[in-house]
Amino acid sequence: MPLNDAASSVDSIQDALFRASYISERSLSVAVYLSLQMGKPLFLEGEAGVGKTEIAKVLTEILGHRLIRLQCYEGLDVNTAVYEWNYTQQMLHIRLQEATGETSSSQLQRHLFSPEFLLRRPLLQAIDSEEPCVLLIDELDRADEEFEAFLLELLSDFQITVPEIGTIRARHVPNVIITSNRTREIHDALKRRCLYHWIDYPDFDKERAIVLSKVPDAPAHLADMVVGFVQALRARELYKIPGIAETLDWLEALLALNAMTLTEEVVHETLGVLLKYRDDIEFMGRAEVRELIESLGVNERFRAIQPA
Repeated sequence: MPLNDAASSVDSIQDALFRASYISERSLSVAVYLSLQMGKPLFLEGEAGVGKTEIAKVLTEILGHRLIRLQCYEGLDVNTAVYEWNYTQQMLHIRLQEATGETSSSQLQRHLFSPEFLLRRPLLQAIDSEEPCVLLIDELDRADEEFEAFLLELLSDFQITVPEIGTIRARHVPNVIITSNRTREIHDALKRRCLYHWIDYPDFDKERAIVLSKVPDAPAHLADMVVGFVQALRARELYKIPGIAETLDWLEALLALNAMTLTEEVVHETLGVLLKYRDDIEFMGRAEVRELIESLGVNERFRAIQPA
């Protein structure tokens, strides 16, 4: 299927991402474009909070397609991810037929396991969709390896076999985005079926551009100090380093408190927006916070932008 104008080239992908307030390197735009052109899933790996899931949402806007999302977790099984039978409706149908006696047992059996009683979960919804869609398989590393193995058939042939019905093949091959926070390694057999891209934490300039695009009402000097503080914080030995999502949340929290500059007091009062583990918050004591704030103050870039 031909791509629309917003996805017809690497440059158009890059422009479309920018218009959707997603600031990316050209290498990511190349990966997205090739995934669309080649009809291959795009496997995005990186730390939590760097914008992997957001790519699927933005791609949905660019293509004008429906987004179907499968959130992975430990214990995820076929019934939740692919399909299951609507047992309640089946039982009601059995009782109705028993009351009327209009259907033989063999006919009833065949009818009970027909598409009418099939509950389509995200993977089957994507395969059986009447319109093109974007399928997001989010945080695959949280799922068990057994489920990962099940995906091989889906990603190889874009089909799903339901024993009672047969093989259901994709009407439109979905645009698949798979994300992983790398809490465990994903098997090579699955990776071979995908294009791969690693999304790292952004540098100062990129994160500043992201922040100003997502929170346009923020004063530039405050955005610069917030980004500088978070960038320095990521260099500390923390259990969970804050991602871009935490940077944005923190800036919005500061604006809600009418805090137009960083002080020890306001940073300590809002550390829970940036850090999500008690040990990390305790590690960032007043001396550490003061050191980070002072490191922004001695830098000419920040000294010039801080309000008088």
